Amino acid sequence: MPTGVHLRDVRKQLFDAAERVLLRDGPNALTSRAVTTEADVAKGVLHRYFADFDDFLAELVRDRLARLADQAALLRAAAGTRTVAENLIDALTELFDPVTVALTSLIFFRDELRTRLRNRTGLPILAEARDMLKSYLSAEREQGRIAADATVDSLSLSLIGAAHLLFAGRCRGTLPDTEELEKMVHTVMADVLQRRLL
Repeated sequence: MPTGVHLRDVRKQLFDAAERVLLRDGPNALTSRAVTTEADVAKGVLHRYFADFDDFLAELVRDRLARLADQAALLRAAAGTRTVAENLIDALTELFDPVTVALTSLIFFRDELRTRLRNRTGLPILAEARDMLKSYLSAEREQGRIAADATVDSLSLSLIGAAHLLFAGRCRGTLPDTEELEKMVHTVMADVLQRRLL
C-alpha cells in the first residue's frame, strides 16, 4: 500500500469493499479476509485502522447511519410537497436499498456487533429509520396533511416493519414490486389520510 494514503481514503476503500461483498455474497461471507481481498489490500491494513473486525463493522454501520441522517433531513424538508404517500414510498425505497437490507441482516446475525451498536431506542438502522419517519409524519400532521390525532409512533413502526419485510424477504439483490410497496403504504396510511378531511 502506498505510504501517505489518508485515513479517510483507506476507510472508504474498505467500506466500499465490504458493501460489495455483502451485496454479492451476503452477510455470512463478510470476513476481514473477504474485505481486504475485495479491497486489494493486505489483511493487516484493516487492523491498522480498526481495533478488530467488529469495530470495523460498527464503523461501517455508523457510516450508513450518517447517510440516513442526511436522508431524514431531506424527508422532513419534503413535508407539504407532493403527496404523503409518494414521499413515504420514495423514502422507504431509498432507505431499504440492498446494502441497508444486508447490513440489517448482519446486525441480526452478529451478536457482538449488535451489542456495540445497541442504543436506547432499539435496533440500529431500523430505529433510526423509525425516527426518520416519525419526524416526517409529525411535520405532515402539523401541516394538517394527516389527521391531527394520528399516532406517528405507531405509523412509523408499522411502515418500517412492513417495508423491512417486503425488502428483506426477497432474493439478494432484488427489489419488491413497486405496486406491493405502494399498496402497503396506502393501507397503513389510509385512515389518517382520510380522517384529515373530516
